[in-house]
Amino acid sequence: MQNVTPFHVAIPVHNLDECRTFYREVLECEEGRSADHWVDFNLFGHQLVIHYKPKSEEELHTNPVDGKNVPVPHYGVVLPWDTFQSFSKKLEGKGIEFVIEPYIRFKGEVGEQATMFFLDPAGNALEFKAFKDMGQLFAK
Repeated sequence: MQNVTPFHVAIPVHNLDECRTFYREVLECEEGRSADHWVDFNLFGHQLVIHYKPKSEEELHTNPVDGKNVPVPHYGVVLPWDTFQSFSKKLEGKGIEFVIEPYIRFKGEVGEQATMFFLDPAGNALEFKAFKDMGQLFAK
C-alpha cells in the first residue's frame, strides 16, 4: 500500500470549549492552531478542525448496515489493526458511550475489519475502523 496523504476535515460544533476538551483529553489529539471560533487537531496524522456553528435541531439520521443503525454523516480514520484494538480499549476505559460498540465485520472474509461508532459532545458521529489486511481496504 502506498503512503497515505493526510486529509483535512472541518466539522461544526455548537460547544467549542466542550469539544476542544473532548478531542484533546478523551481522544488525545494534539492541539494545533486556533482562534475564537475554531481549533485544529492532529487526528492520527490528519487535520481535524472544529468550527463553531450555532446548534441545529436536526436529528441524527441513520442507515441500516449489518443490522445496526449507522449514523449519517460520520467521519473518522482507518487505523492499523493493533492501534484500533488499543484505542477502542482506551475509549472503553474512559466510559465512551458507543452508538455501535467495537466489533468485527466480515470475520475471516475479504475485507475483514474492526469498526466502532460514537458521538462527540456536539453530536457529530465518528467512526474508527481497521482492516485485518490493509491491502483489502477497497477489496470487493
